[in-house]
Amino acid sequence: MNPARRRCSLCAIEHARNPRGNVTETTAVGFRSERGPVLIAVMLATGLIAIDSTILATAVPSIVADIGGFTQFPWLFSIYLLAQAVSVPVYSKLADTVGRKPIMLIGIGLFLVGSVLCGFAWDMTSLIVFRAVQGLGAGAVLPVAITITGDIYTVRERARVQGYVASVWAISSVVGPTLGGLFSEFASWRWIFLVNIPLCLIAAWMLVRAYHESVGRERHRIDVAGASVLTIALTLLILAVLEGGQAWAWLSWQSIGAFGVGAVLLVAFVFIERRAAEPVLPLWVFSRRLIVTTSLIGLGVGAVLIGLTSYVPTFLEATAGASPIVSGLAVAALTLGWPIAASQSGRLFLRIGFRRTALIGLAVTVLGAAGLVAASVTPNVWTTAIACFVVGLGLGLVASPTLIAAQSSVPWSERGVVTGANMFLRSIGSAVGVAIFGAVANGVIARSGLGEHSPVAIHAASTAVFVAVLVAAVVTIAGAIAMPSAHVDDIEHRPVAETA
Repeated sequence: MNPARRRCSLCAIEHARNPRGNVTETTAVGFRSERGPVLIAVMLATGLIAIDSTILATAVPSIVADIGGFTQFPWLFSIYLLAQAVSVPVYSKLADTVGRKPIMLIGIGLFLVGSVLCGFAWDMTSLIVFRAVQGLGAGAVLPVAITITGDIYTVRERARVQGYVASVWAISSVVGPTLGGLFSEFASWRWIFLVNIPLCLIAAWMLVRAYHESVGRERHRIDVAGASVLTIALTLLILAVLEGGQAWAWLSWQSIGAFGVGAVLLVAFVFIERRAAEPVLPLWVFSRRLIVTTSLIGLGVGAVLIGLTSYVPTFLEATAGASPIVSGLAVAALTLGWPIAASQSGRLFLRIGFRRTALIGLAVTVLGAAGLVAASVTPNVWTTAIACFVVGLGLGLVASPTLIAAQSSVPWSERGVVTGANMFLRSIGSAVGVAIFGAVANGVIARSGLGEHSPVAIHAASTAVFVAVLVAAVVTIAGAIAMPSAHVDDIEHRPVAETA
């Protein structure tokens, strides 16, 4: 069977062809449609990652008080990000090769195992190691969930169904910090991980029961060499970016060695992929303008997002006297604005196209970032939260439409790789953002001579970081300008073209 013809069997149930051969969609896209159970399964799986991204931050003080390891706790976030980023390209290619369902189930299984182990961690080191297992699971769940949505819905249907998926992030932005605070204060921080057990089991059960693929039974040659070299290279490079200027100096032998070996391995990876029968990251991804530009936009989105989520809580706690929960809710305003805008973005890109929608979203993001810089002059929880909310609205108009545009331009057999490329670049943007913003903050604090615990120094450092976030948002506009300005009907891939 031609890989391009493989598809979810549910597509055949609710899609029909008109006399001209084009795909037409039905009006049923909600929970009661044939695809409703799959949508629920995807939402549950996405919820695992969404809640996990917000529930941990408010529980860090309780974790440190219980098992110690204050100097190590940043690794709880770094190792998760690292494991997720390096595994996304591998999982994405496997999803195009063996199907979405088995890879999604593997991801949910790894996330479940990691959550259980985290719940029983005995010290900070073991907790960090188990967070890596969780990250490896997340590296499969999120991109494959997004890919499945792209499989079972047409572009116009996704414009409507986007509200369902976006609601997961909206709910999680409130539920995550709240649960983290409640478990830490009234129960145990361990429940922030153990609560994932029923969610994982329900999501896996729904997926097994409802989602059915028609995948050709053919032998595949897994690109073990390419996957191994890429994973090691990315691990070294992201590790160097995350820890440079933090755990060791930028010009230390650790940084030089990690960057050097990682770069050499990337060159070796290119040569391997040119000869591989089924490359884990096909080089054609970097030759298509739409995919390259949308992935670069993802890079900027990741940088802006990590800059705010990393520094807004510290800024508010040090300058406005906010509690950890209040400062966490201020950041939640960003993750609340995102899904609200994303749920409405479909109406916009169906009218004016993906490129103009992305440009509007980036303009709103720049406006919000500028507001955050202005708000940092006289620190206040409410003005900071409003600025974060505006940034979230802008990102919601950027991230979802650009990803949908890239997914819609390719057939089933390439959709996983394209989704993975976008998600991978977003993770890289976060990793690079951590390094850049950290260097900016550390430089300002060092020049102040007041020390890293001084509220005045933290105020100045946070303001500098917010300015850097504003610059990142402005630079990202270049990616949107370079996007093809085609309409939805011009971009969408037509399966009939492959079988004609």
